[in-house]
Amino acid sequence: MSIKHSIGAGLLQELDFGSSIAEHDALLETARVETSAFTDLFQDKVDLIPGTKGSGKSALFRIFVDFLPRLLLKERKVVIAHGVQKQGDNVFHAFKDEFEKLSEEDFISFWCIYFTSLAHEQFIKGELYQPYLKSFSAEIEAFRASCQKARIPEIKAKKSLKEILLWTLQTLRIWRPQLKFSLPEDAGEFALDIFGNPTRPPEESDRPDIPRYVSEIKETLEKILEKSNLCIWLMVDRLDEVFPRRSDLEKRALRGLLHSTRLFTTAAIRIKIFLRDDMLEQVVSTGEGFTALTHLTSRQANTLRWSQDQILTMIVKRLFANEALRDYFNVSMERLNSDEDYRNSCFYSVFPETIHGGPKQSPTLRWVYNHTMDGRNVVTPRDILDLLTKAKQNQQDIFTASPTAESAWLIGSQSMQYGLEELSKRKRDTYLKAEFPHLWPYIEKFQGGKSEYSTEAIQQLLGRHWERVVSDLMSIGLIQERRGADTYWIPYVYRKGLDLTQGRA
Repeated sequence: MSIKHSIGAGLLQELDFGSSIAEHDALLETARVETSAFTDLFQDKVDLIPGTKGSGKSALFRIFVDFLPRLLLKERKVVIAHGVQKQGDNVFHAFKDEFEKLSEEDFISFWCIYFTSLAHEQFIKGELYQPYLKSFSAEIEAFRASCQKARIPEIKAKKSLKEILLWTLQTLRIWRPQLKFSLPEDAGEFALDIFGNPTRPPEESDRPDIPRYVSEIKETLEKILEKSNLCIWLMVDRLDEVFPRRSDLEKRALRGLLHSTRLFTTAAIRIKIFLRDDMLEQVVSTGEGFTALTHLTSRQANTLRWSQDQILTMIVKRLFANEALRDYFNVSMERLNSDEDYRNSCFYSVFPETIHGGPKQSPTLRWVYNHTMDGRNVVTPRDILDLLTKAKQNQQDIFTASPTAESAWLIGSQSMQYGLEELSKRKRDTYLKAEFPHLWPYIEKFQGGKSEYSTEAIQQLLGRHWERVVSDLMSIGLIQERRGADTYWIPYVYRKGLDLTQGRA
């Protein structure tokens, strides 16, 4: 079927693949793909959800906090409580100087106070849950009393995330003085808190003890949940945007968070953490030991990975969520949701069979999957959507420039190659340069070079510490070791951004 360019331009103008950023994605609910991580989380089989950047952690988080709270409450008696900020508005950075002064033990306390505030603000005071709580005023008062006993003041008015963080740090400041100083001639003593501010040293009798204080708060919160036949999930996301990447501060904060889950979690109180897999590896492989690891991994989801079939499902669901495309190609959504062969057929009604001419070429879907795969063999929805969005924009320009011509495909091979090139540049700038500035001087050495390197060539390129650098570059997915060939290979997704040419150095 040929498509007149003027018609194709109109269809593409209507088409929206959605956003690769979960917070901006209008199709997140209607076009969602239910992975094993979704099912395991919905059934409360997992608490730790790891995945690479762009793999769908924040999308999964948003589905649960934005679209499923009423369903979870009705069907599973689950309360959802979470702290989240807008994309790009990282309020945690406002407190970087204060965080720098916190030890790992301080962070355990910080996260426990933070979780207490979420439970209080979003559950005890939450409008959605008042019908469930109206008969349990005595239990609620006991919970508030346990907070007061731990010297955690009640938040009297609705607060922003920034205000809650400030409140949490101030609460931590109240009961964690670090240094005592005796005045001359027995004139008394004074103390400096963790921020270097003077504070009255509390008596030993009123200084909160973390395990005891958490235990008492847990018991009173559990009593409310038991009486109301509910459980609560405290959900944490965007930790890769909270603290400086691969810093000692990030390590202390995340180790404190993971330790606090062991103190705070019960059968009725679950902490659900969405965490970059490379951050998890860094936290638990510091050489310092991590006694809570077994506790955590016993309820860890499989690392979020997308198969080619799941990527196909995501693409066609987003394509034909558009009514104009659905009508033009006469697509049945019922069959699209139930029939894999039909999904494949619908995909190739929009895209060409192959990207390049000639024999033995990969089908377009396989080309898309292979060319967005990184060195760890990971393909992410974010990269797929970015490629397709750029391809759509380029194809729209082509159609508009020659409206009377005709095309065999709605989005052709030239535009798909353009989409890959733009994706590769974006990953260079927003991932390699932005997230790993300490590695960029080494990455830059590959620029303008070849796509494959022998051991000798890469050793010469990177210098004396080449093995450590190669290990780091493999961990972020920039290169892959090909053991049989004894070479190092740079995936397609990075080649255009680094101006690499096919071949071996």
